[in-house]
Amino acid sequence: MAECQCDASGHGSRRCPLRSTGESSSKWVRLNVGGTYFLTTKQTLSREPKSFLYRLCQADPELDSDKDESGAYLIDRDSVYFGPVLNYLRHGKLVLNKNLTEEGALEEAEFYNITSLIKLIKEKIRERDAKITHTPVKHVYRVLQCQEEELTQMVSTMSDGWKFEQLVNIGSSYNYGNEDQAEFLCVVSKELHNHSYGNNSQPSEKAKLLQERGSRI
Repeated sequence: MAECQCDASGHGSRRCPLRSTGESSSKWVRLNVGGTYFLTTKQTLSREPKSFLYRLCQADPELDSDKDESGAYLIDRDSVYFGPVLNYLRHGKLVLNKNLTEEGALEEAEFYNITSLIKLIKEKIRERDAKITHTPVKHVYRVLQCQEEELTQMVSTMSDGWKFEQLVNIGSSYNYGNEDQAEFLCVVSKELHNHSYGNNSQPSEKAKLLQERGSRI
């Protein structure tokens, strides 16, 4: 019998030799997914009735499938994501490497029409998104001092995610030869996205005091 160079997972090289035919090999199926070979059993592929893979190994006449020169079924899909799909059919668990996403796996599960896997991945995506949604949003605050004539320009030129929070009138200052100029403290804030600014992630005591003072004006 000719030996196949596929590993235990069924994921092998692109030059996987053809196994000799016989009674013991009739249960094995070889797949060429995007140029990468996988070796598995008809029992594994039949775990999900009505799926593309179930119909493939049952030789469904309505399924248009081709084979390469070695006799492997040709499937024009991403082989990186097919590995987790095939392993799910083997043991019922979805295991994704860090460089793979649930959305990518869902795309493949929908193509192969594996309904139980589609349901599982959608639940994982909902759980992941719920965690992100309920993560408290942190802000960093800054207090800027300016005169009345500078106020409009300062507020209109704020950028990079900074937004106006509070304006506190702290009186006036006298400029020689000019009229008194009102002075203000302007409190601005910015959201923090998954990175830390140290102790600045929370409002400073001065910023809190100014906000309380402003709310009473």
